[in-house]
Amino acid sequence: MKHKIIRNYKIHAFESKQDFLNQIKKEEKILIAMNAEKILKDDEHLRDIVNRNIGYPDGVGAVMALNKNGLDAVKIPGAEFWLNIIKEFEKEKTFYFVGSSADVMEKTVLKLQKEFLHVNIIGYRDGYLKEGDKEKLIEDLHVKKPDIVFIAQGSPRQEYLMEELIKVHPALYMGLGGSFDVYSGLKKRAPKIFIDLRVEWLYRLLKEPTRISRQVTLIKFIVLLKLGKL
Repeated sequence: MKHKIIRNYKIHAFESKQDFLNQIKKEEKILIAMNAEKILKDDEHLRDIVNRNIGYPDGVGAVMALNKNGLDAVKIPGAEFWLNIIKEFEKEKTFYFVGSSADVMEKTVLKLQKEFLHVNIIGYRDGYLKEGDKEKLIEDLHVKKPDIVFIAQGSPRQEYLMEELIKVHPALYMGLGGSFDVYSGLKKRAPKIFIDLRVEWLYRLLKEPTRISRQVTLIKFIVLLKLGKL
């Protein structure tokens, strides 16, 4: 897999979603969404996890950085790509889901079973791990041995958890943030026109003005990139 080191984070470049799917077919690693905010984060633990696994360009900032460093890369939105993974491998792999609330997970699993008739979901639970729940989760993964595990807790908490889990049960893991909330209908994703124009961030800002600090981070990232400091 082609990659570049951006601010000491290893970020892989993919020419298409299918290219990414082909690359991960036999992988037992963690897929980590990389964007401007995460690249600028000074978190040595997170950086170590990313560099030992597969960081992919989930945000426009990461794509711009890869392009400037000479690699062809497309944006791979994690909020869509987990469904591409299920569609690609539903007949041959088993799946396990962790995240959000119990109600959201029930709705997510029911919708997946309707949309993907061959999907083999062998386990799921909410993402609010109370005392003793992590040990129960580890035991369940050890017993059921899913091929693909999706964890939606928000970053970097989900990455820290996946790092623990993969040591006990090797599989393909992917962090999903709030994707289950969107898929189940609890939250709405940006309209297609915002996605096509690559300004999904603007829609999220309009819906949630408190996200302004994240957009300031993107501007800072672009300035640093233009100045050659990334």
